[in-house]
Amino acid sequence: MQAVLSFPDLSPEIFTISLLGIDFALRWYALAYIVGILIAWQIARMAIVRPTLWPGDTAPLGRTQLDDLITWIILGVILGGRLGFVLFYEPGYYLAHPLEILMVWQGGMSFHGGMLGVIVASWVFAARHGISVLTLGDLVAHTVPPGLFLGRLANFNNAELWGRPSELPWAVIFPGQAAQTCPGVEGLCARHPSQLYEALLEGLVLGALLLWLAYRRGAFKRPGQIMGTFFAGYGLARFLVEFLRQPDAQFISPGNPLGLAWHVGGFGLTMGQLLSLPMIALGLWLILRARRTASAAPA
Repeated sequence: MQAVLSFPDLSPEIFTISLLGIDFALRWYALAYIVGILIAWQIARMAIVRPTLWPGDTAPLGRTQLDDLITWIILGVILGGRLGFVLFYEPGYYLAHPLEILMVWQGGMSFHGGMLGVIVASWVFAARHGISVLTLGDLVAHTVPPGLFLGRLANFNNAELWGRPSELPWAVIFPGQAAQTCPGVEGLCARHPSQLYEALLEGLVLGALLLWLAYRRGAFKRPGQIMGTFFAGYGLARFLVEFLRQPDAQFISPGNPLGLAWHVGGFGLTMGQLLSLPMIALGLWLILRARRTASAAPA
């Protein structure tokens, strides 16, 4: 008999309060966002109180400005994440049901959209306050992995975004008809816990790398290097895990069982991989640019 793991008996809701006939629930996914932002805030504060980490031994912004930046980033995450999901994954549905675009409590957020939202928010904030876009980007980027780690754990807890069928000993039997609909599999269907793979790579490994670069290798003094490492690192991790991740249902069809968003002759890429390629390219360009700039700077 195949050795697999049963899904733990977890609820996506931490608690529910009924008020005036309406149920208000705090979900693990929402808590992951909240705690992730709070952790990012504290990591950023730790960095700006160490001026020797930064170019010219001067932090890019003060504590009051950081507090304002967090508000901009929260708006960027929510608006960008939601609009990204609508545009990248289900544009046809939301074109027919435009009022549901605002119903974020029903689920549906895109990391790539949220990232674009944060980039736009940070860019506007930097322009308004006369801060280097690359330096501010480095500050923000090195605080993101803890939130990614918590978000992927919440995905696992919600039994969503699971992986493809697997016979590995750590494969998990996720609940629900969708998870158990596995062509060619008799009996219970076990799948890759791809959410945990992403939590490990995007959260722990990438987070440790960015902190090492920032605090041990003086990377803040080379504007763009940490941001570039984040883009390239996240993009590569997501690109690789997509090979083991179950594709979004809207991309699956009888002629496209792998759910590839682009394919020719049975070979192609998922939507997650297509969106990750520009991140990898941008990240590598930022890293090379930061190195060239540092090499050209007078000693």
